[in-house]
Amino acid sequence: MAKRKPAAGTPAPVAHPDLRPGQSVELLQALHILTRDGQLNQDSRRKLKQVYHLHQFIEPLLAEVLAERGDLSLADHGAGKSYLGFILYDLFLKQQAAGTVYGIETRRELVEHSRALAERLGFARMHFLDVSVADSTHAAELPARIDVVTALHACNTATDDAIQFALAKDARFLVLVPCCQAEVAAVLRQNKNASFGLTPLSEIWRHPLHTREFGSQLTNALRCLQLEAHGYQVTVTELVGWEHSLKNELIIARRTGQPRRNAMARIEQILDQLNLTELRSRFAC
Repeated sequence: MAKRKPAAGTPAPVAHPDLRPGQSVELLQALHILTRDGQLNQDSRRKLKQVYHLHQFIEPLLAEVLAERGDLSLADHGAGKSYLGFILYDLFLKQQAAGTVYGIETRRELVEHSRALAERLGFARMHFLDVSVADSTHAAELPARIDVVTALHACNTATDDAIQFALAKDARFLVLVPCCQAEVAAVLRQNKNASFGLTPLSEIWRHPLHTREFGSQLTNALRCLQLEAHGYQVTVTELVGWEHSLKNELIIARRTGQPRRNAMARIEQILDQLNLTELRSRFAC
């Protein structure tokens, strides 16, 4: 029997070695990861590999919450085009009877695009809010409890806002990929002359490149201590290899309810010794 040809104007089904079984080709084309004829360019392949790798870390957390509660809620902060939320829903949640993804993004046009795409794909348990990360804590459209909070490349202090959101929502898990940590570096730079007379450690950030890099690493170290102070067990690893992205630090936090006893004291000591006391309200809370 001859094979039936697809209707005119209908793209033929795509079998691609980079895609997972059952994965929506229409979704990947809408996200511009696949071209209309089902191809991947180098940039798209890198982006897809990044999201797959993150999915590998997140899916077991979703499965754990779903097994315990029979339901789950995930909030993706700084969602952008919601690559992460859509991929998680497509690869895991669409096969489940429960579980809701909330994409939080300030750019209304991206939120409206995501809403339309979710409706077209039949992803009924995906919702999108055009509010800031900070304002989302009190948004009536979100439940009082959020199980998993993600922030993929949330720029500068948006990652800190996501942490505050997670603490307010009593999140079970956080999955963070910080980006552009400029705030601490700016304070290091501002206080540089005064710091030279306070501590020889100021040599670590004397040169502008070192100021930026040290500020970035210090920011994430303080975030980890902050989470530990609030009863989270923290793991820090790589999202992908350095050849794919320089913004590849992945922070995964699991709420245990057992705060690290000296975490807050460590934050205070670091801020004092590095002449960063004006950042106390950001981290020592």
